Amino acid sequence: MGVAEAHGAIEAVWRIESARLIAGLVRMMRDVGIAEELAQDALVAALEQWPESGVPRNPGAWLMAIAKRRAVDLIRRRERLDRKVEELGRELEIDSDAAGPDFDAAVDDDRIEDDLLRLVFTACHPVLSSEARVALTLRLLGGLTTDEIARAFLVPESTVAQRIVRAKRTLADAGVPFEVPEGPERAARLSSVLEVIYLVFNEGYSATAGDDWMRPALCEDALRLGRILAELMPKEPEVHGLVALMEIQASRSHARIGPGGEPVLLLEQNRARWDHMLIRRGLTALARADALGDTRGPYALQAAIAACHARARTAQETDWTRIAALYAALAQLIPSPVIELNRAVAVGMALGPAPALELVDTLTAEPSLKGYHLLPSVRGDLLAKLGRLDEARAEFERAASLTRNGRERTLLLDRAAACGS
Repeated sequence: MGVAEAHGAIEAVWRIESARLIAGLVRMMRDVGIAEELAQDALVAALEQWPESGVPRNPGAWLMAIAKRRAVDLIRRRERLDRKVEELGRELEIDSDAAGPDFDAAVDDDRIEDDLLRLVFTACHPVLSSEARVALTLRLLGGLTTDEIARAFLVPESTVAQRIVRAKRTLADAGVPFEVPEGPERAARLSSVLEVIYLVFNEGYSATAGDDWMRPALCEDALRLGRILAELMPKEPEVHGLVALMEIQASRSHARIGPGGEPVLLLEQNRARWDHMLIRRGLTALARADALGDTRGPYALQAAIAACHARARTAQETDWTRIAALYAALAQLIPSPVIELNRAVAVGMALGPAPALELVDTLTAEPSLKGYHLLPSVRGDLLAKLGRLDEARAEFERAASLTRNGRERTLLLDRAAACGS
């Protein structure tokens, strides 16, 4: 195997195995930072040995065996020859006996999945800031390098590195236990986990800054994390609701970008380019969420809205009355000016621009929407439909000045120019 081919194989294996590897090491070491260092040591060993020896039949077990040896060495260096060393040593002997020289050990899947779920809840712990949770999750669970995370979010690599270091230190200082919470705390912590995954997805689906309208790799990372979580927590309806929402939204990805990379709005998209396999997966996940819960949670409600679009063969067939009702239910569950703005859009499509503009005008004084570019964008669209073109042009220009995404800015300026002509 050539070096380049081996490195490609190692990168693929790392993306698949790193989260489980780190999760198992955190259980042993009770420290996220040390666990990641040990996992990185195992990765270095693979980079050194696999180009010559080839990729082992069970690469995950090979990496774990190497990491466990490093863990034993680390504890011995610290002169902690206690029961933990004996336990790790016994585990290593069992793995080595079962695996032979190629480390093809049988893996305890149940224990690994339990460890993985614990790692999810640890990386997304509310004690961390939102930015730190996202960075740590992509690092530990997504297998992304610091540079990849930095490029995805258009921030300096040093900023991401500092966030990750601080996050690990915060978890250690706070004594965050490596466990899946139970009781009332479980729901609150799960909410944090789902929030992180959806933040990653949204940044990929509608990039907040830069020259690209979408960053598909982030959508794929979030979808993969969501699907893993659904397997780990099959009885949680909101987990399936989030997966349903992401699957259906991701189904539009190819139709959201024009030939020159420009944005294509929902009602103008070629629905033949939608990924119907993803739509089917999303509808199945939504049905699973509905079967598990008596009432829909926030993600399931948003998935139901996305499903209305997915089921409409043409834009004209969209059930906007139902979408408006679903947004009203969502606003009752989690009151938000952004949800009210989305409801106004649905009302405009169902009943016309005049009643929708009345709703939007009640939001113009909302402090949280002061810098939100979609408020003047929606208002501009409604004003244009009412024939108030000068006002519409001013709103589109204001929206363009607020967005940090280059592609979106161009779209909004084009709409402003159309009002002038």
